[in-house]
Amino acid sequence: MTYTRFTATLLLGTALVSPAWAQDNQPFALDEIVIYYGALEPRSSDKTGQSVTVISKAEMERAGETRLADLIAQTPGVGILARGPMGAQTGFSIRGVSQNYVKVLVDGIDVSDPSAPQVLPDLGRFNSLNYDRVEILRGSQSAVYGGQAVAGVINLETPRPTKDGISQRVALELGSYQTANAAYSFGWKQGDDELAVQVSKIYTAGYSAADAANGNTEKDGYRANRLSLRAQKRLSENLLVGITGFAQNDRGEFDDGFSTPPVDDNEFTLHKERGARMFAQFTMGRFDHEIGLTYYTTSRYYPIYDYGYSGKRRKIDWKAATDLGAGRLTIGADRKLESYTGTYVTGQVLTSDTGVFAEYAVDPIKNVSVVASARHDTHSQFGGFNTGRLGVTWQASADTLVRGSVGNGFRAPSGYEMFGYGGSTSLKPEKSMSYDLGLERKFGKQTLTATLFRIEVDNLIDYAAGSYYQTSGKATRQGLELGLKGAINAKIDYQIGYTYLDWKNPAGLSAGSTWNTSFGRNTLTAGLSAKLSDTFTAGADLRFVTDRQSLPDYAVANAQISYDFGDGKQAYLRIENLFNAQYELWPGFGTSDRAAYVGVRATF
Repeated sequence: MTYTRFTATLLLGTALVSPAWAQDNQPFALDEIVIYYGALEPRSSDKTGQSVTVISKAEMERAGETRLADLIAQTPGVGILARGPMGAQTGFSIRGVSQNYVKVLVDGIDVSDPSAPQVLPDLGRFNSLNYDRVEILRGSQSAVYGGQAVAGVINLETPRPTKDGISQRVALELGSYQTANAAYSFGWKQGDDELAVQVSKIYTAGYSAADAANGNTEKDGYRANRLSLRAQKRLSENLLVGITGFAQNDRGEFDDGFSTPPVDDNEFTLHKERGARMFAQFTMGRFDHEIGLTYYTTSRYYPIYDYGYSGKRRKIDWKAATDLGAGRLTIGADRKLESYTGTYVTGQVLTSDTGVFAEYAVDPIKNVSVVASARHDTHSQFGGFNTGRLGVTWQASADTLVRGSVGNGFRAPSGYEMFGYGGSTSLKPEKSMSYDLGLERKFGKQTLTATLFRIEVDNLIDYAAGSYYQTSGKATRQGLELGLKGAINAKIDYQIGYTYLDWKNPAGLSAGSTWNTSFGRNTLTAGLSAKLSDTFTAGADLRFVTDRQSLPDYAVANAQISYDFGDGKQAYLRIENLFNAQYELWPGFGTSDRAAYVGVRATF
């Protein structure tokens, strides 16, 4: 591994990936994507220096994945670390950095679990039918989001109406492993006033989480009920108020992961999750304001062990924006309280964080955009931390866009790492630096993108010999992301992505550290969509991963064919793991054999 040479190349290179997704049969325009969450105010993708992928509802339906984790695994730099079927614990990585360093939000609500050993989201319970839009931001976002957003941020949007009047949507899927997945969405919109409600239910008998190749046969099932809501009302020309929220109850079975290799067991988790955010948008003087109040709670109970954990997050945030000189200035502040109770903890653990931030976006010269962000956080346990981010874009020609960004970030020790079993209150924040440089080039109907990136994290927190402690040394992740998308002809579209990932860890990390997870050095993804006739459309996708740290290479392919009845009604057949590949995403845990699913979708 030649780290010095790569760093020099990174500093001199000109590559920042734009998604192979987000085409949605639209003309190939460089500013086709609007970034809603990657900045303090929405802006088009040609004015943000961040590497981002946006997946629309139409693209989600074309892919047909039930698990959200499988959907985002087709995007650049994302790796999935599932420990079994739907509902099983599922980690992920962005550019080789684990979910511990990624913030996930649903309609602006942080859904990471404050009661987990590390504050993190579990993608194993995320059903694709529950979301209409996915936004994946890569690189440090701490200057906008505060702690944890070291490797990136994933923002999920629930269904909402897009045109005036009443709209309804129904989706039903049946298939292998006795799977039934259904969702109903209702929407009403009149100007800025809107109401959206979705109810969904999923059941699957599953397959053995512990790999069947090791003689495990017990099925591990999952079931979940979910309700989501969004409502907003314009009370006056100057005031818009609204609320978003969700509630989910689920039950997921899992196997004994403490054995080597894992073995069948009759363990299961009862999980409840609730989230809500109220907001108000108004103008006062020269500033456009937004105030928000967020509440989130989650609980996990393990009946076999009689273990239970619950976490709670409360947040108030304010931001205000105004034109200043040639640019746009946004300022704001927020305060967050996190608490948890559970096994191995006496009483309630409470931590707080207060942040103040600012962002300035300006076009200093023609075809050049600059966005500078800064933030100061004050944490109840370790004091203050400053973060910043600078992004630059240059529209070099009508077909060429150059981007670059640099930023630092941090991850605060979790409540469990400080006060749980083996915890230490002397722990300090983990610190990071993130760099992106890139190029986006259009050739007729084809778009080529490339990204060079590097992430450095030090002050790592590890666990060994029954206690948490701070390590010395630095972990680095660096690599290259390539993308090519376009139309072969009027009826066939394609997309190809490749990620090269190089890594280096400090000596002495424990085997259980997330920095030792089994991502691949090389990942190739490809997708093809063909309109066979006015009514039939077929598609296929491939994911090929090589040079994993502790697991063999693997390739998995999926295929789908759909029939359009017209008037917003479709039926489809999807085959997952088309060639019945046998592989693992986490050592000792199995993946699906070849599986078939049929479904119908209707809007009215």
